Amino acid sequence: MSVKVENLTKVYDEQVAVNHISFDIPKGEIVGFLGPNGAGKSTTMKIITGYIPATEGSATVCGKEVSNHLIHTQRNIGYLPESNPLYHEMYVREYLTFLSRVHKLGIKSNKRIDEVIELTGLGREEKKKIGSLSKGYKQRVGLAQAIIHDPEVLILDEPTSGLDPNQIVEIRDLIKNFGKEKTVILSTHIMQEVEAMCNRVIIINKGNIVADDSLIQLQQNNEHKNLEDIFRSLTLN
Repeated sequence: MSVKVENLTKVYDEQVAVNHISFDIPKGEIVGFLGPNGAGKSTTMKIITGYIPATEGSATVCGKEVSNHLIHTQRNIGYLPESNPLYHEMYVREYLTFLSRVHKLGIKSNKRIDEVIELTGLGREEKKKIGSLSKGYKQRVGLAQAIIHDPEVLILDEPTSGLDPNQIVEIRDLIKNFGKEKTVILSTHIMQEVEAMCNRVIIINKGNIVADDSLIQLQQNNEHKNLEDIFRSLTLN
């Protein structure tokens, strides 16, 4: 399994953000990780990436427990957080070159930077400062930094935020192609994104998993309702 979560729990003071959840995701699967604001999505993703520790339980990435193997985790995970923090004073190619050095890509750096710029459609923007880009192109830079080191697992939090309809289609295609050989965890509030890209859905509410199934099976089990209606019925309690 590329990602495995067992009995994962996170408590802030007396508030339980994530409550003993478990799931595993194999290679080649794109999973929609859904939930209302405050449900525990971002907390779970941050634990998987090693950004914050769990209170109980464990997260495993590519066969190794995250908290004991942070370098291994960082090598194997690409992460695009919702906030998409970027160095606005750096030029696009300069930024990706900096990241290639952080990831120690060595002689592969220039080739990989060229590949990522082409994949994310940043060719016309590569010599511009990141701070001068539109929100949509900043989002592309965020996606580029997440895949620069060719990770086995890609975690994306609202990846199409700020993109126009044509850009959304392009980024969807990129994510789907990535998901053929890698593992993708996609968190979004846009149900159409999940229906377009994901073959499995995990829904979390108030720190608990309330659904974990293939998209087709989930709809069959809920009178063939659309995903938005299913999501509402499972998270309004």
